[in-house]
Amino acid sequence: MSKIKKAIIPAAGLGTRFLPATKTVPKEMLTIVDAPIILYVVEEAVQAGIEDIVLIAGRGKYAIEDFFDTSYELEDKLSKEGKEKLLERVTRIRDKANIISIRQKHAYGLGHAVHIGLPIIGKEPFAVLLGDEITMGFKGEPNVTSQLVKSFDETGTSTISVMKVDDRDVSKYGIAEVEDSGKGYFKVTSLMEKPKPHETTSRWALPGRYVFDNSIMDILHTAKPTLNGEIQLTDSMKVLCQQKGLNAMTFTAERYDAGDKLGYLQANIELALRNPEFGGELKNYILQLAQRLK
Repeated sequence: MSKIKKAIIPAAGLGTRFLPATKTVPKEMLTIVDAPIILYVVEEAVQAGIEDIVLIAGRGKYAIEDFFDTSYELEDKLSKEGKEKLLERVTRIRDKANIISIRQKHAYGLGHAVHIGLPIIGKEPFAVLLGDEITMGFKGEPNVTSQLVKSFDETGTSTISVMKVDDRDVSKYGIAEVEDSGKGYFKVTSLMEKPKPHETTSRWALPGRYVFDNSIMDILHTAKPTLNGEIQLTDSMKVLCQQKGLNAMTFTAERYDAGDKLGYLQANIELALRNPEFGGELKNYILQLAQRLK
């Protein structure tokens, strides 16, 4: 049985970087095809065997909390709008996991948001999934969190996901400097938060999926603000890799950056193409459009 049964999902304005929110619709509630971004993220955690999911919610995020709460009004609204499939997905989540919301009163950074989850996480290891990153395994492939959980269960070492990026994208991400372990994963030697391309030779970026042993909480407890006056998770991860070790893994699942304008559009298109209801029609349309654009 897996040791990872708890996860933190920061939904406190830390995620969707370039998409606008309104006073009534938080960014994490923007729709990808037929469901809000946050539902895809929560489903990933549940598929990885997570039982307790802690949503770190910022000011004005009531819609996220309400969406996962048992609510006759919401269920009646979805039913009347013909969204029975969406209602089934939400109900399935409620049956399999406990959704707990903790308010982040001030946006002090991702590290601060993770540390706020301590009362629920306690002394246990846990996963962290950023709320604007969607990863999905298709054709029987495990999702990214499932792969990280498996690695942690086998090694007992905190493990993060990494992906290769081009030079122009280095400054958009936390970057991990790594060395090959020869065992199917990397050993992390250092980390930098959004460095300029010339500041590191590494192009291994952090796409927002992590599994930590509980010692990261002790490190976060004494962490100080750095970049942008925020408590950066990467700073504490750097300490973690020096004190206890930190592994990194590539992944085979599909990943969509729903916090980027182009990534948001790509996620809608690619997931819509996989939709059995209208994927075929959309594919034909795209092929016809491509011919017109030549």
